[in-house]
Amino acid sequence: MAWELVQKGRAVLVDVRSGEERKFVGHVPDSLHVAWATGTALTRNPRFVRELEARLAKEGGKEAVALLLCRSGKRSALAAEAAAKAGFTNVFNVLEGFEGEIDAQQHRGGSDGWRFHGLPWAQD
Repeated sequence: MAWELVQKGRAVLVDVRSGEERKFVGHVPDSLHVAWATGTALTRNPRFVRELEARLAKEGGKEAVALLLCRSGKRSALAAEAAAKAGFTNVFNVLEGFEGEIDAQQHRGGSDGWRFHGLPWAQD
């Protein structure tokens, strides 16, 4: 459903993972990037809301329909909550995230997530 909205131009996909995650794990082609947290310690990005607004300016700013994506859907849920509190009216979390939840074998991507569902992605 999320990908269909993006393809039809009804929503913008915003990847809120770190730049390192996007580069080494993969990313959705043509998605925007605004890191919720940065570095290996995943330190919260204090400029997240400002950067999100700047990236969405051409798409309608705070009124743009933005689908936020992270690894498992947890950080993107926090990012969507922060954006909504800052006045964004159409921000949504992409459930399951890019890689999905950790399974019993401590692996991701075996039962859910963007890649598991065969949605478009690329790797540098």
